[in-house]
Amino acid sequence: MFRAHILSIVLFTPLVGVFVLLMVPKENKNAIRWIANLFALAGFLVSLPLVPWFWAMKNEATPYFKFAEGSANNWIPSIGAGYQLGIDGISFLLIMLTTLLGAISILSSWTAIENRVKEYYAWFLVLQTGMLGVFMANDFFLFFVFWEAMLVPMYLLIGIWGGPRKLYAAIKFFLYTLAGSVLMLLGILFLYFHHHLITGVYTFSIEALYTTAPLITGKAAILLFFAFFIGFAIKVPMFPFHTWLPDAHVEAPTAGSVILAGVLLKMGTYGLIRFSLPFFPAVATIKWVQGLLITLSLIGIIYGALVSLVQKDMKKLVAYSSVSHLGFCTLGIFVFNSMGIAGSVIQQINHGISTGALFLIVGILYERRHTREISEYGGISTVMPIYATISLIMFMSSMGLPLLNGFVGEFPIMMATFMVSKAWAIWAVPGVVLAAAYLLWLYQRVFFGTITNPKNEKLLDLSPREIATFVPLVALAVIIGVFPQPLFKILDQPVNHLAGIIDTHRPGYVAPVVNAEQAVPAKPAVQVPPEVKAPQKPAEKKIVEPAKALTTANLHQTAHKS
Repeated sequence: MFRAHILSIVLFTPLVGVFVLLMVPKENKNAIRWIANLFALAGFLVSLPLVPWFWAMKNEATPYFKFAEGSANNWIPSIGAGYQLGIDGISFLLIMLTTLLGAISILSSWTAIENRVKEYYAWFLVLQTGMLGVFMANDFFLFFVFWEAMLVPMYLLIGIWGGPRKLYAAIKFFLYTLAGSVLMLLGILFLYFHHHLITGVYTFSIEALYTTAPLITGKAAILLFFAFFIGFAIKVPMFPFHTWLPDAHVEAPTAGSVILAGVLLKMGTYGLIRFSLPFFPAVATIKWVQGLLITLSLIGIIYGALVSLVQKDMKKLVAYSSVSHLGFCTLGIFVFNSMGIAGSVIQQINHGISTGALFLIVGILYERRHTREISEYGGISTVMPIYATISLIMFMSSMGLPLLNGFVGEFPIMMATFMVSKAWAIWAVPGVVLAAAYLLWLYQRVFFGTITNPKNEKLLDLSPREIATFVPLVALAVIIGVFPQPLFKILDQPVNHLAGIIDTHRPGYVAPVVNAEQAVPAKPAVQVPPEVKAPQKPAEKKIVEPAKALTTANLHQTAHKS
């Protein structure tokens, strides 16, 4: 029973915490903190059984989405909306990241939030449920409900508990994201009615739409692709849709910045992988479209790094570094091979770990000194040695030092990019160098030298609670850096599957053959229920399984040798 409904249990555990909090008097702040932390921790603990269970199922071809719950059209039958949950290797990793960072973020808020404590923790738990729902939903209507539901909690977390310009930052975040959501909603409705036109069935089932969305051609397909792309690119955020991010990060409370950088931004990259590419592979592989996507990614990498170099505010520096690092994630996606996509997903996980830790690092200093100005610090490693050591590890992780997690994500992305275009790889290299420059320069100015500001002479080192927030992040940074192979194995099936779909829609694609007389048997792109399959047309080309010369298996050997 527990295993059959594990996704629903993980999804709604934080929401149960919200209802418990509603029964606690708002004056009892300590009880509220304990309850919120217990339910956040419970949300992480109930997700842990997914690790061995998913590992055992990782290579099973059917069903494609594991731990599936619900069915099509069982929620609102009149419009074809269903409560459908399911995960593959990509969403599995993002769910585990979400439950971990959610627990860490709430624990980091213990002393930082003093006003309207009950509301703060309640909205944070609602946000946790919304994010998990996005990664689990297998129905487009349900996906959109969760996508929009997480907007309100994040808006309130910034607008109520943020910094001096919190209202400006909150409204800017909300309007940007809402504009992208409107475009995406129009695209969803088009796919919904297009599916009915072909099959006679009204449904929002994502697996069903996988069979009919690629049949859209011409200008309609291009417009739909960019409707989804803009919605997800704003969330990433990609250049030039990034301007809301620094304001939101700077004004958000520390825990809000951690969850925003660690999880919310990954909803954009997840959408690109889950919807934009498999729905419209023929559009994505058009030469000018791919060139545009790669160009925007490269601009984001270099621009984010250059702007980080000139920042005087530590939090703004880390915020712009996110623009640069996520440029690598989108670059890996848009080179359209399995190695690049796998590297992108792993880099997304690594960014959540490393940048989440960086925002915690900045937040700890801000709690003690109430300033984030770099010039206010210097030499604090002498009074905060534990803090300085953890900061150094996470700075090295963020810049991609070998044997730490950042390297494991960046290396396959760069290698996959180089295999497709040497020019693209060359343009991406400055982002790696500049990341080391702005992070090392920040560390040197804050931690090295002598203490020149008397206010820093009596700073307290990390408390046991603060150390507890860093321990899992440091451990993961080292473990992933030293032994990344399990992550690649988990991602083998979904990324090779997606790369195969893209390959079959490349211009001039020719089906691989076993010999001169025999072709490779055709296989469906996605396993779908018989009642929602599109009928075969006489002139329709069969989708065949491509030869996968470039797969994450290549990377297993490279990682093992390193």
